[in-house]
Amino acid sequence: MGVKFGLIVVGDEILSGKRADKHMSKVIELLAARGLALAYAEYVGDEPDRITAVLQRAFASGDAVFSTGGIGATPDDHTRQSAARALGVGLALHPQAESLIRERMQDMAKEQGVPYEADRPDNQHRLNMGVFPEGASIIPNPYNKIPGFSCAGTGGGRLFFVPGFPVMAWPMIEWVLDEHYAHLFNSAPQTEHSVSVHGGLEALLTPLMQQIELDHPQIKVFSLPSVDHPQYGRHIELGVKGPERLVPAAWRALRNGLHEIGASCGPEMVRKL
Repeated sequence: MGVKFGLIVVGDEILSGKRADKHMSKVIELLAARGLALAYAEYVGDEPDRITAVLQRAFASGDAVFSTGGIGATPDDHTRQSAARALGVGLALHPQAESLIRERMQDMAKEQGVPYEADRPDNQHRLNMGVFPEGASIIPNPYNKIPGFSCAGTGGGRLFFVPGFPVMAWPMIEWVLDEHYAHLFNSAPQTEHSVSVHGGLEALLTPLMQQIELDHPQIKVFSLPSVDHPQYGRHIELGVKGPERLVPAAWRALRNGLHEIGASCGPEMVRKL
């Protein structure tokens, strides 16, 4: 596929358990609907130095990475500043972001039935939400017009920064995928074929798994053990996954190998990735 997709979730509230992360499962869903997959995810609290280090790695990765949270203008929001530090650039009010934020403030004044006062301190403070690393591009926000932003690093990584609120973040992530990565949609169909091995021990299956990966280098072999499944009891879901056209040969090799070692197998499962 050429491009790997990553996710960074920022916020103390996630790590403390005050709020449960909903972004990873949704990003997996949004990518899968387009024939894409999430390669990795990372969680980080509201510590500027740690956020900066995480973003530096992402910018150097060559990957497309979504970052959720911390782009507001309160004292515990550090993502915009950390992104600038990671890139080694300054911060500046983005002209298009300023225009959109002013539109939002005017909309709010109309909704409240009060005059719009551009110079009022709280309105001036809201403009900080449009202060992005120099050279950033905006990501439109259909919920309330307050944009996110994207930046590219010298290492080839491109990061897309969106709010932590799912109602805003998810349509913004969809926009990024449809706007920037449509050429990758369903370009490399992936599939997974697995079987339940009853009473299986991973140590006994490892040589077979290693041999299949050696013989089929573009295929990944996986094992998912379970010790207390209500229906199958102790078992291992053993399978292969990878490019759709290459999976059948690896699957035959896996099935033949299981037959040769006398494994007791249950239901087979096929899943499009």
